[in-house]
Amino acid sequence: MPIDLPADTDALLHLVLAGGAPEPRHGLLTAHGSAAAALRAGPSAWRAAGCSGEQLTRLLRPDPDALSRGRQWLAQPGRHLLSIDADDYPDLLRSVARAPLALFVHGDPTALWHPGVAVVGSRTPSPTGAELAAEFADAFARSGLAVFSGLAAGIDGRAHHAALAVPDGRTVAVVGTGPDRVFPPRHDRLQAQIAERCAVVSEYPPGTEARAGQFPARNRIVAGLSLGTVVIEAALRSGALITARLAAESGREVFALPGSVRNPRARGCHRLIRDGVRLVEHPDEIIEPLGAVAARLGQALRTRLDAPTEQARPTPPGSSSRSDPDYQCLWQALDENPIPMDSLVLRSGLTAARLSAMLQLMELDGKVVAVHGCYCRKP
Repeated sequence: MPIDLPADTDALLHLVLAGGAPEPRHGLLTAHGSAAAALRAGPSAWRAAGCSGEQLTRLLRPDPDALSRGRQWLAQPGRHLLSIDADDYPDLLRSVARAPLALFVHGDPTALWHPGVAVVGSRTPSPTGAELAAEFADAFARSGLAVFSGLAAGIDGRAHHAALAVPDGRTVAVVGTGPDRVFPPRHDRLQAQIAERCAVVSEYPPGTEARAGQFPARNRIVAGLSLGTVVIEAALRSGALITARLAAESGREVFALPGSVRNPRARGCHRLIRDGVRLVEHPDEIIEPLGAVAARLGQALRTRLDAPTEQARPTPPGSSSRSDPDYQCLWQALDENPIPMDSLVLRSGLTAARLSAMLQLMELDGKVVAVHGCYCRKP
């Protein structure tokens, strides 16, 4: 049965499937204002934008199997494709070099805007390294920061698990495969839990299997979404060091934990420290300096949602100062009992996407509490 997607979403999927260098396709979006208009512009415009011969061929005749997989994946609830020129595309990531043309998101797109820290390190950590990853991720989640990582074995997995174990903790997984694939396979349940609670993100279309070169590329997204990156055990040649370098190049804070001189997994961290990266021994040494930056990102979220600033907000949501009737409607739909999203959709008549954005703002304002995917007014 044919799957009908919004015209611009379908056109954006076509652009993503063209592959190759992102710059020509970025240029097409900028020049024509939308993915649909860029596709309608035709081969002469594509060529003028710098598209390669292979990209031209794929734009004219996209792989039908890949197109079908993408459409089927996007047609399911909780699946999104964010264009770099869309309001929901995270500003932090948009500012990095070679920002992805689009992001496939399984879960809540507004999670990508939440202030957070990247936790990265060895795929085969020492017992101490694994414990530290869990300890730091737990502290970040309890402080209200999201934990960003790459769903890899080792440090990544421990950090994701620790954040999920915190009530209302947030964690975002950036994967190096299509969003419908899991690597390593043993993280299938973990990936599903992250998608349900927060978001799983990929620049690769559905059906894309794990390939070595995709994982270093994935690291720029991990670094780009985060206010800072903390490295917990990393060999001298490792993906974690790539993430740290990309974070520094994007103007983000980088932190490294020291280790034993006899531990080869600590040598990458020691090199970072010698090169001037901040040595840290406790999560508070990361949480405190990022506090001001996190507040600015929260302000950006409020601005994006056309909401009042903290200084201009004297009364709670649902009061007469909220001129937006959607907020009034949502506030009336909430009470002191945790309510699942589908029930809020029915009570309010609003879309899940709109509700998700407003609920995150209310959480930032301290008016709403999330409890295992359900929401209630804060006591």
